[in-house]
Amino acid sequence: MRTLCSSTLIGEFFVIGFAGLVAMKDPDLSMSTVWTVSGIAMFLCVLLCGVVTRPGGVALGWALQIALIASGFIVSTMFILGVIFAALWWASVHYGRKVDEAKARFAAQSDSSTPDAA
Repeated sequence: MRTLCSSTLIGEFFVIGFAGLVAMKDPDLSMSTVWTVSGIAMFLCVLLCGVVTRPGGVALGWALQIALIASGFIVSTMFILGVIFAALWWASVHYGRKVDEAKARFAAQSDSSTPDAA
């Protein structure tokens, strides 16, 4: 699960950075505000790569997905990109868990079929 979720989060890292560049064009937003919010979100993406398998990691990832969709109120394209990344996040968590379960079954099966070296 960690690999799939981390790949999604790194993709989001870049999308948030590019959205920050687009948001700078808005005359109602200061550059410091845009980059503070974008920087925190980008930092969270990198941080979540390391803690996604810990308790609460997936929930924090969902919170980031919601924030990404909500950023569409500033940069309208982010509504679409946020939904796409939320779907990718769901797929990463769902199929990542299936891969982890398959790996565990395979490891258990190969351990039980190994003859004892007595």
